Amino acid sequence: MALVDGGDLLVRALKQEGVDAIFTLCGGHVQSIYDACLDQGVRIIDVRHEQAAGHAAEGWSRATRKCGVAVVTAGPGVTDCVTAIANAYQNRSPMLVIGGRTPLNRFEMGALQDLDHTELLRPITKWAKTIFETKRIPEYVGAAFRHALTGRFGPVFLDIPSNLLFGKVEEEDVHFPGVRPPSGKVAPDGATIQRAAQLLAGAERPVVMAGSQVYWDEAHL
Repeated sequence: MALVDGGDLLVRALKQEGVDAIFTLCGGHVQSIYDACLDQGVRIIDVRHEQAAGHAAEGWSRATRKCGVAVVTAGPGVTDCVTAIANAYQNRSPMLVIGGRTPLNRFEMGALQDLDHTELLRPITKWAKTIFETKRIPEYVGAAFRHALTGRFGPVFLDIPSNLLFGKVEEEDVHFPGVRPPSGKVAPDGATIQRAAQLLAGAERPVVMAGSQVYWDEAHL
C-alpha cells in the first residue's frame, strides 16, 4: 500500500485534465502543490502578486482555449484574485482558481488568513466549493473542470484546507474520475442559417457581431 499526499493527488488530477502549467505566488498553505508540480513536470509560473496570477490564468485560457489555473494562498491571496475572477465571469473564460485555507480544525478560530472564500466568490463563479477529505481531491478537480468547460464557460473555485493538501491517504482509497469527453457543439437550425445568409447577402453594409462563444467553440473556422 502506498501513501500519497493531497498535493500529489491535486497535481495528478490537473495533469489528467491536460494542465501543464499553473500561475501562482508562493504561500505556505499551498506549498505541497509546488512539490508535486516539480515531481510531475507541471510548470510553475511564479508571479509577484496574486492579482497577476489570476489575470494570467484567464489570459492563458483565452490564448489556448484551455482552462487556465491559478494557485493562491489563503485570505489575501484569494481576495487578490477577485478582480480577475470577476473579469473571467463576465468574459465567459474558463478558469480554475485553487485557494489554500486554514486547517479544518482551525476554521473560524482566528487562524492565519482564515476566510470563507466560497461565500465570497460564489456570486462571480460558476461553481465554488470547499473540499473536506483528502481522498476526494481528484473528484472535485474533475467536477471543477466540468463546470468550467460546459454550457456557459466561466471561472470556478476550489477551497482546500492546508491539512488536506499535506495529509496522506492510501492510494487505493482514491478515485480518479474518467477523462472528461469534449463538450458537444450545438448547431443552429439549417433554415435559420439560410435565412441569415440571405439577410447578409442583401445587406448594403453587412456587419456580424459575434460573441465570445464563437471563439471558444472555434465556430469561426
